[in-house]
Amino acid sequence: MPSLGRRALFRFVLVLLLTSLSVSGCAVHAGEPGGRVLAAVPGVPPPAPGHLFAVLLNGGHRKEINSLSPTERAQKLSRAGSPALGIDLAVSPDGEVLARGNVVMEGYWEQPEATATALEDGWFHTGDGGTLDADADSTAQYLTISDRKKDVIISGGENVSSIEVEDAIFSHPDVAEVAVIGVPDEKWGELVMALVVLSPDSALSEDEVIAYTKTKLAGYKCPKKVEFRDALARTATGKLQKFKLREPYWAGLTKQVN
Repeated sequence: MPSLGRRALFRFVLVLLLTSLSVSGCAVHAGEPGGRVLAAVPGVPPPAPGHLFAVLLNGGHRKEINSLSPTERAQKLSRAGSPALGIDLAVSPDGEVLARGNVVMEGYWEQPEATATALEDGWFHTGDGGTLDADADSTAQYLTISDRKKDVIISGGENVSSIEVEDAIFSHPDVAEVAVIGVPDEKWGELVMALVVLSPDSALSEDEVIAYTKTKLAGYKCPKKVEFRDALARTATGKLQKFKLREPYWAGLTKQVN
């Protein structure tokens, strides 16, 4: 077997490491022929611009984004991608991502009711909220995942992505962890609430969290309430268990949407 140069060996190890993580949304973008690695982007779903981590090696670039600002680059790189060959994607009027094609399942085993719900009108309802857009110089559509549909907060008739609000709050240096949920409210239907774990020795207040978020997002997306916690409920793999975080606020109600 021929010996590998240091640069080739590094690329091989990087790709091997990312592959071994078995994390959906992982990608390595190559530059011009000659193979300069531009970015390694892990995330489930693809990370929001505030959490996008890029590994830039040897000054690599991509022509289609080289002239864009860092924020615009992050927005494009955070997209999930375009439909694979033979797959149609669409977004329902309420913002749910729909898919159909010959690789989409025919149904759930011996669960006709669940199958009818998931495959309504011939489209597979993914449960993800998202948008489809095309670049000005391309006819291809690109999918951006915004949130799980069940985690979208409907406040005053407006859809609020909990992930977007979490990203804004998490960018504060005194915030160690954050989860954003919707809680029932007579006026707004649902109220945006942030559950925050502070960094050690932080004295950050509720008003300060709200004021900081307003510098990042539109007012209707900002939390109306903030509660501080010592820890947040997570699975063994570290994923937030939002159904457990929501449960105390929705106890006694017949549905989880107000």
